[in-house]
Amino acid sequence: MYDDRTDAGERLATELERRDVRADIVLGIPRGALPVARPVADALDADLDVVVARKMGAPQNPEVALGAVASDGSVWYNDDLIDRLNPSAEYLEEIRAEEADNAREKADRYRATGGFPDLRGNRVVVVDDGVATGATATACLRQVQEAGADWIALAVPVGSPLALGDLEREADAVIALQTPANFRAVGQYYRDFGQVTDAEAIEYLDRG
Repeated sequence: MYDDRTDAGERLATELERRDVRADIVLGIPRGALPVARPVADALDADLDVVVARKMGAPQNPEVALGAVASDGSVWYNDDLIDRLNPSAEYLEEIRAEEADNAREKADRYRATGGFPDLRGNRVVVVDDGVATGATATACLRQVQEAGADWIALAVPVGSPLALGDLEREADAVIALQTPANFRAVGQYYRDFGQVTDAEAIEYLDRG
């Protein structure tokens, strides 16, 4: 159990140092990952930036993710769920385009310099506050891969063993402090899991 996201980030940073992980840049997935990613970036002496993706909700049930799309358009589809729900091709393209635009707008709010950082040849650690389905993490990792990173790790305090297993296909390393067999939701492993505002998240970026 973590006190809050900062506590989780400090513990995650300690584990990454123990493993001798090196990184040129740490990318947090807004908003909840920024308090986790800040201690990680500080410990690894790396720059901190963001990578943004949005879930693509199912018709009549937006909380159910048909997939996720990153700010550059990198997309992951939950093929099993799509086969089961059978949304139209028109709906899938409409929700993909809409959420890609939303992801780009969100990234622009966080990044004063504008534009995704140049990751060519870099070692990159992507941080989230936890992994439930892995939808947004997958889209984010694909964007980092498309940007030419030399080595990519996903680092999280806690996650679903099933989702993390799938994510091992998307990164060179997946590092999770806890992978409980009875995982239900990320928030159950934090005493304080309050919402992080845009202003608070940007503050963590500005501390570097």
